[in-house]
Amino acid sequence: MLFTETQVSGVFVIDPERAEDERGFFARIWCREEFESHGLNPALEQGNVSFNRHRGTLRGMHYQAPPHEEAKLMRCTMGAAYDVALDLRPESATFGMHAVALLTAQNRRMFYVPEGCAHGFLTLEDDTEVAYQMSAPYVPGSGRGVRWDDPAFGIPWPSDVRVIAERDRTYPDTDIS
Repeated sequence: MLFTETQVSGVFVIDPERAEDERGFFARIWCREEFESHGLNPALEQGNVSFNRHRGTLRGMHYQAPPHEEAKLMRCTMGAAYDVALDLRPESATFGMHAVALLTAQNRRMFYVPEGCAHGFLTLEDDTEVAYQMSAPYVPGSGRGVRWDDPAFGIPWPSDVRVIAERDRTYPDTDIS
């Protein structure tokens, strides 16, 4: 696997390193030792899939409050998604910054979002499916979020949001002063 750290501390784009021949290719998409060697949380406690019927569906920006923080490893298995990680760790040198990755079924790229970062994505095609692994199970009372268009963070989205949950649309503005 090829690990590329983004401008946000601890957020990585991970590309499979392909071994190709006449049959196609083989690539590793998970290795505990490689994740640990890059300082990433190797725990896998839960796996989810998000199927989205329509282009322009936005899910996020979500995170879990302490003590139930979770790291996420995202991968698009069908369609395309614009994936965003937002650093909400007050002690981090990159607090308030975001990183993005274009995840498609064709590029097979992954996006690692560490604990303390909010995560969300916008679908760029109809029938987009995103699969993800998490380092901790979901705890309903610890689920939190920030609004996708919160002016405190200025996240540029590549296209219009057409479908969004009421909860995600109505998070209040964040005061980071």
